[in-house]
Amino acid sequence: MDKRGPIIIIEDSKEDQKILIEIFKKLDYSNKLVFFHDGNDALEYLNETDKIPFLILSDINMPKINGFELRSKIQENKELALKCVPFLFFSNGANKQSVSDAYSMSVQGFFRKPIEYDKLENTMKKIMDYWKECIAPSDFGE
Repeated sequence: MDKRGPIIIIEDSKEDQKILIEIFKKLDYSNKLVFFHDGNDALEYLNETDKIPFLILSDINMPKINGFELRSKIQENKELALKCVPFLFFSNGANKQSVSDAYSMSVQGFFRKPIEYDKLENTMKKIMDYWKECIAPSDFGE
């Protein structure tokens, strides 16, 4: 996990993307935000880039492949799995089944996307602060 690496956000709502950009700017995190409209494009980027992302925040309901399919494809790819990138669901589509399915796939978190701006900001701050403090195997060098 590269704590300075980009944050991959798979979100098909342009309005939500703009709000997240505003929140990250306000919270003064220096990580680059890389947005994707669907899971296929995100997967292609993850396979092609040599950068190790800090986090992956994924919606569940997206065009082409959904968040669950994206998570499965990342887990099945040994090179991507070894990067140890925290994968979090961030969605309005939270229900008992989707949360159970997510954790059975070893996601590192599932967050309901708040509608209110201040609650969304607070949630993003908690996520970022937690993962900035968390240690990973890569923190110990080769």
